[in-house]
Order: sequence, then structure tokens, then C-alpha cells
Amino acid sequence: MVAKLNILICTSMAVLIFVLPLVLSSTSSPEAVFVKNTISSHRIVIFSKSYCPYCKRAKAVFKELNEVPHVVELDQRDDGSSIQDTLSEIVGRRTVPQVFIDGKHIGGSDDTVEAYESGELAKTLGISTEDDDEEDL
Repeated sequence: MVAKLNILICTSMAVLIFVLPLVLSSTSSPEAVFVKNTISSHRIVIFSKSYCPYCKRAKAVFKELNEVPHVVELDQRDDGSSIQDTLSEIVGRRTVPQVFIDGKHIGGSDDTVEAYESGELAKTLGISTEDDDEEDL
């Protein structure tokens, strides 16, 4: 029993020793700093690619709400691929778009459209919709 416990502790320590530096190094890379600074400096952020139809759809949602997101077009940046890799580490998805509101990850295009259609996006943004105005009457 003691031998099994020692092996478990040693294995856990080995995992911490090897994994922790990877996590710390990825979160302090220039790309990670850029992503975190961008998300914290802007209310709405979309990491996008200019030619992507799903990105265009997510951007159209905010246009419909008269909200102007800060858009990072990854295909127009030399470090775009590295930023996309970093986003993958942070949110667990490598696809674009990736949408953030008030520092919180909303998701991709489908998630954004779904939140818009349900009214949750307007609620999160604190804006009134036509449905809200009709309920007040």
C-alpha cells in the first residue's frame, strides 16, 4: 500500500514538474500576453480571419446590435498562426471566430448566433431589444 502511494505521489509530482512549466510558458508567451491584453482592453473581441464565412456571420451579429467589436484578423498578421495556437490553448478550440465579451469567452460563430437569437447576447451587453420594448408596453 505504501509503495503504491509513493508511486502515485512520484507520478503526480513528475506530471507537475513537466506540465507546469508548459502551462506557465504558454501563458507568458508574447502571443498569450497579446491575447490577454486584447481581451482585457476591449469590451467585445473577435479573433477572426477576413475570408471566413463563420467570422463574417459573427461580426454581422454585432453589427445588427449596433455594437462595434475589436476584431483581430489573424490572416492579416505575421503572428496570426501563433496567436491562433495560443487561443487553442486558452479556450480549447483552434477554430475561428472566437468571441469574448467583457473578458469572458462566448464561443464561436454558432454560439454567438445562438446567444443573439435567444436574447442572451443583448442581455450580456446590457442593451434593449425590440422584444424588450414590446414587453414594457
